[in-house]
Amino acid sequence: MSTDNKPSPLDNMIANMPEKTGKSLQEWVALLGPVGARKHGELMKVLKGEHGLTHGYANLVAHTARDSMPSNDTADDPVAAQYAGKETLKPVYDRLVELMQAFGDDVEIAPKKAYVSLRRAKQFALIQTTTKTRVDVVIKRRDVDPGYRLEASGSFNSMVTHRVPTAHVNDIDDELKAAYDKAG
Repeated sequence: MSTDNKPSPLDNMIANMPEKTGKSLQEWVALLGPVGARKHGELMKVLKGEHGLTHGYANLVAHTARDSMPSNDTADDPVAAQYAGKETLKPVYDRLVELMQAFGDDVEIAPKKAYVSLRRAKQFALIQTTTKTRVDVVIKRRDVDPGYRLEASGSFNSMVTHRVPTAHVNDIDDELKAAYDKAG
């Protein structure tokens, strides 16, 4: 629990796990059994593919099963590496992924070394930790001009047109859904 007596995002995630996934964290870890030398990615594949866990919950279970907390073991997990030293932004990433997966079951989350690609029929967005205090969601929206929180992406990548700076889960808005809809 955090020092100001408020539950941390991780505490909330663990507390909400039975309602959201049907099992407690301990039950998920027990379901995996002894993990031995199994890699983090292998555990993620089982949890997401065979049990339907979202990335955030699967990541938590896999790390717990391997007796490590997120950001301690980044060798097999590019997302953990991206958020090492920026742990306060990980809940923003987790919420973004959860929202993307709610848009439709055709969303592919593809972590790369420096960013996470979001694809449908084609790539429609990227999630990238830009600073220690901000995650940029970079989207393809050729149908709208920059404005409000939708900024021009500049020279980021020729495949995308805008970015949405995101520092907190409350910063996530409908621009992402519009980008997803256009990518279909």
